[in-house]
Amino acid sequence: MKTAMIRILGVLTFLSLAQVAQAADAPAKYAASCGACHAYGVAGAPKTGDAGQWEPRLAKGMDALVASVKKGLNAMPPGGLCNGCSDEEYKELITYMATPQ
Repeated sequence: MKTAMIRILGVLTFLSLAQVAQAADAPAKYAASCGACHAYGVAGAPKTGDAGQWEPRLAKGMDALVASVKKGLNAMPPGGLCNGCSDEEYKELITYMATPQ
């Protein structure tokens, strides 16, 4: 029983650290993809860190935002310059951009 609890705690710790590492990747992925337009609000892209611009978009829900990224929207190409990103990575990037810097 004690060994099983230690294993469970080990797995939970690993998963928590993996999430922290993924969150730390967001600025690098942002700089390599999303930042090209969102840093300056190019072609109507909501500026990173501008809560007012992101609020109406976030109101649509995260799933709708991810779908927009995957399909492309207005001047944003499908995948938003991060074609290798997973849905979870898109969510992390959207959260990163929508959070006041």
